[in-house]
Amino acid sequence: MMENNLKKTILYKNHICLGAKMVNFYGFCMPLQYTSSLKEHMSVRNKAGIFDISHMGKFILNGKDSINLIQYLTTNDLSKIKIGQAQYNCLINNNGGIIDDIVIYKINEEKLLLIVNAANIEKDTKWINTYIKKYNYNIEFIDFSQEYSLLAIQGPLSLFYIQKLTNILLDKIPFYHFKIGEFAGVKEILISCTGYTGSKGVELYIPNEYTEKIWNQILELEIKKNKIIPCGISSRNSLRLEMGYRLYGQDLSEEITPIEAGLSWITKFQKKFIAKKILQIQKKNGKYKKFISFIVKKQGKIPRQGYSLIDTNDNFVGNVTSGTFSPILKKGIGLGYLWEKKTHFINENLFLLIKEKKISIKIVKLPFIKI
Repeated sequence: MMENNLKKTILYKNHICLGAKMVNFYGFCMPLQYTSSLKEHMSVRNKAGIFDISHMGKFILNGKDSINLIQYLTTNDLSKIKIGQAQYNCLINNNGGIIDDIVIYKINEEKLLLIVNAANIEKDTKWINTYIKKYNYNIEFIDFSQEYSLLAIQGPLSLFYIQKLTNILLDKIPFYHFKIGEFAGVKEILISCTGYTGSKGVELYIPNEYTEKIWNQILELEIKKNKIIPCGISSRNSLRLEMGYRLYGQDLSEEITPIEAGLSWITKFQKKFIAKKILQIQKKNGKYKKFISFIVKKQGKIPRQGYSLIDTNDNFVGNVTSGTFSPILKKGIGLGYLWEKKTHFINENLFLLIKEKKISIKIVKLPFIKI
């Protein structure tokens, strides 16, 4: 069976018992959906849902040189966050390409928690350790991806459901901040006000031995006969796309720089970092592929990864990297790149090619929806 060759999270059997359809997601056997992706999507937008995202990589860097090293290997400015804060960032290579997009938690002045994409655990480990050795840094690097699980509870009612499991005031945790405390009777749980859906919620970092207990307790919570429902990666994908969040391996890669990916807002040129000069020149010259977000004008037409973008003269000018049907907008939405940054691509002369038919699209600003 397919599952036998894939990595599994601690909750694999729970997903099977709940009737989840399991699929290969970057080498992990993950739940695609339990009931329907539409039902799960709308539950997160209107009520609450829970995701097992334990496949994500989890690193600890501990030592007096930790912040200096990660500050150099990433584009965002770590000096801007305090203890108890998190930051969206990206590791880049010597050419300015994105090795990975990551979230960094500042535990204390010497200790960082890095959350990396599952497919990039080995690559990121090698890259970071290369520089630890190169500069002989005093850093303890720990990959505890397999020892800890990660659950995301998302949706406008999510905090109301799970508040009864902790004394930490969840609605007092600011966005991209975290607290460490007791949850469901388990001590030292990191609770962060982060997520990949755009809806209100938290993420929980849990030692594996307590994960099933906490998962079950959350699913048993009830408010007016309503419960949090388990959600799979299909709804997680449509939820993140409505917000315009990038997915590594599709929207981001080592051949794409943060400038090209529309991530200039996490590229801070006032600090020193690897490939800084390359990105400065790229931004100044303006000669780079351009990240776009768009809505399909025609009802029922859905963009998919790999679809081509063409102009009025049928020239191939770009490609779609992510696309889906938005349950909120009830239209097809997509992310992609124009291969050259040109100002003449306006909404009236850019098209999506679906089965050799030109479908009009409209370039819009992100996010696609307002929460």
